[in-house]
Amino acid sequence: MSWGEIQGHDSVVEQFRRAMARNRLASTFLFIGPPGVGKRTFAMRLAKAFLCEGSKTDPLEPCGHCPACQQVDALTHPDLEVISKPKDRSYIPIELFIGDRENRMREGLCYRISMKPYRGGYKIGIIDDADLLNQEGANCLLKTLEEPPPRSLLILIGTSEQRQLPTIRSRSQIIRFRPLDEGIVADLLVSRGLIDDPRHAARLAALSGGSLRRALELDDADLDEFRQTMLAELSQADWDAVSLSKTIAAFVDAAGKDAPAKRERMTQLMGFAGEFYRQVMRGFSDMTIEGDAILQQAVTAAHNAWPGGAETAAACLERCLEAQNQVQANANQATLLECWLDDLSTITRTASPLCPA
Repeated sequence: MSWGEIQGHDSVVEQFRRAMARNRLASTFLFIGPPGVGKRTFAMRLAKAFLCEGSKTDPLEPCGHCPACQQVDALTHPDLEVISKPKDRSYIPIELFIGDRENRMREGLCYRISMKPYRGGYKIGIIDDADLLNQEGANCLLKTLEEPPPRSLLILIGTSEQRQLPTIRSRSQIIRFRPLDEGIVADLLVSRGLIDDPRHAARLAALSGGSLRRALELDDADLDEFRQTMLAELSQADWDAVSLSKTIAAFVDAAGKDAPAKRERMTQLMGFAGEFYRQVMRGFSDMTIEGDAILQQAVTAAHNAWPGGAETAAACLERCLEAQNQVQANANQATLLECWLDDLSTITRTASPLCPA
């Protein structure tokens, strides 16, 4: 895969080219952008370029065939360390940074990146799920960030600056990744064999918000049907928060017994609600309403029924974003669901934002 095959991020590639041409490459980067737009793929391609041993004229173009490139693809290169949040944890455990209690400071990313490169010109660390770094994990990274080892490159991958701890944010060069164009998402779905029908791919792309991951998540008939039911309810001026809470709770429970699966399902539903309120706000502001027929129908119903306007929709959107963060912070799901829907119902019915607690 060449850089040209990583679609939608040409400006980021050029940013790295300019930095290398000026010999001003930072030691720590924070990749920020929506999930599913290619941040991790970009980071891995960058690692391959720096570790490639093939003959090349462009330092950012890996050959893709040498042993080093193949090892990067297999995640077995001795100079590459990639860590992410385990599925059964709500944050990145400290052991991945500095080893377990029996091997403190003799294992983990911080230890390995401090060593001299075995065969490549760099030691490279990639931290996926950087949004889920807790204070303990950030403290482990602090020395590495303040005194980066020679020929080391650290890449953290997150979704927003606000979700990063100040100690991380202030010591990283921030690289922003934009959502992918709908056409790119649709093309990737078809070209990678993920969706057979181009028309279905185009519909999923229109709902994806520029995220390939979200487009794939939406390729679920049950989820699509539930989304329609939920949006129809939210579009009314006065709806029963208790009843809807029970309905959503049952659908979330159906995602599986594991807590991570339930958190993901709840985050998806809150994302649907957030996008609905975003489009309601656009409509009240005389902007074009985006989205599929289901979303547009719900938005039109809200415009006809709600006593409030754009400010009401904005308050509801803010509450949805807050609730998503609370899900990721491992809040009690049942309590969060009830409070979230009760707040949305109150805001919609009264046409006024909630008073701060």
